Amino acid sequence: MTDETTLLSRRAYLAGTAAASTASVAGCFGGLGGGTDEISVAYMPIFPDLQYFVMESEGYFEDVDAEIDSREFTDGPAIVQAYGGGEIDVAMFGIVPSMTVIDRGIPAKVTAANIKEPMAIMAHEEFHGLWDDQAADAFAAWEDDRGEPFRFGTFPQGSVPDILLRYWLTEIGVDPESDVEIVEIGGANATFQAIANDEVDGASIMEPVPTRAEMEELPVRTLLPSAEIMPGQPAAVTLMSDEVRDSEVASQFLSQHVRATAFIEDNPEETAAIVEDGIGMPTEQARLALEGPLSNFVTDPAEIESATEIFSAFAHENGQIDDELSTEEIFDYDVYDEIRE
Repeated sequence: MTDETTLLSRRAYLAGTAAASTASVAGCFGGLGGGTDEISVAYMPIFPDLQYFVMESEGYFEDVDAEIDSREFTDGPAIVQAYGGGEIDVAMFGIVPSMTVIDRGIPAKVTAANIKEPMAIMAHEEFHGLWDDQAADAFAAWEDDRGEPFRFGTFPQGSVPDILLRYWLTEIGVDPESDVEIVEIGGANATFQAIANDEVDGASIMEPVPTRAEMEELPVRTLLPSAEIMPGQPAAVTLMSDEVRDSEVASQFLSQHVRATAFIEDNPEETAAIVEDGIGMPTEQARLALEGPLSNFVTDPAEIESATEIFSAFAHENGQIDDELSTEEIFDYDVYDEIRE
């Protein structure tokens, strides 16, 4: 697909989409207080932040020459607000709120990816047959048969799973505003419950929902992994304040991130136990999820570079960021390159 076609598809996706309002963030920048003796690390109890839980569980933070002040958040906007208030030095959360932090002039950049291609488009088993026979026309066939449009449940507008869903629908010629219904749901557990209660016909969502739905034999199951929709699709990343990036702590922290990524790949049983302790996903489910196509844990930020450009365009035209950020404005590759040498 050409760049021109991609741009047109992005604009088609965003046509008629209401701009998401964002609250302004005031306050001083940086939580280090002039030194690097202590750094505040924000994280979320989600599968794509698994490196954090490995680093914490395996004692990797002990190899960072700073005291780690860990702070758990339930959503990205809360981390953005804390960053703006000077409370956070490092955050492990979504690419879109990371861009929001940067767009607001807060001195920070993405130094690592945590995972790539972690989302799945899920659909009711009865839709799978329609999709196999009719592809994109399956949505119209579903509505004709049932008298109502196909209902997707996903995170609020502008989130990573929401953007992926709308991007995919637009790419296949389905209008996300009129050809389907997109239901905003807060959180993976709530999305799973909506699937289990037959409140939605499908979802754009990450683990543990696809694996849990499969294990509990729900009729809604994975239709497509995000790797088939957007290679290198970004999700959770590691964002560092400039003050941390300019210190030795940056490379020390990222070295432990690399170490945690390798641990996840090499120790599935131990990692599954960490998932249960940190995220609450039962070990058996976690083990299956780690073996599945959505568990693509990485550290190298270059692996999500190209797809991040798409997310930046969407976030800008959707009103979440004032300027369409370039990859140079989003990423700092030097820290990762330094530890590879």
